Amino acid sequence: MFGPQVPSVTPSQVEASAYLLDVREPDEWTAGHAPGAHHMPMMEVPARIAEIPNDSEVVVVCRSGGRSGQVVSYLMGNGWDNVRNLDGGMQAWAGDGRDVVSENGQPPRVL
Repeated sequence: MFGPQVPSVTPSQVEASAYLLDVREPDEWTAGHAPGAHHMPMMEVPARIAEIPNDSEVVVVCRSGGRSGQVVSYLMGNGWDNVRNLDGGMQAWAGDGRDVVSENGQPPRVL
């Protein structure tokens, strides 16, 4: 879909030390996200790019991998060579049995 220039990882390949960058919308984040992830909606990335580490592994995640793939391409075009797309997004993360937490007191779910 995005071509070979967008490196990706599966949920099981994500290291515990990776910086998880969740680029979904606030309602998606609130409903369920990976513990320890950092929230930055996709449209805020250009204005907040300096907050994204460029010296350690960054795994970008959305619901299914489309938006995060675009963000990985954008970051790579701006000099980041440490970014990977989470293949299958939060749907794959949850499907792989990885932990998901919510911010609203409800059982976590992936929107």
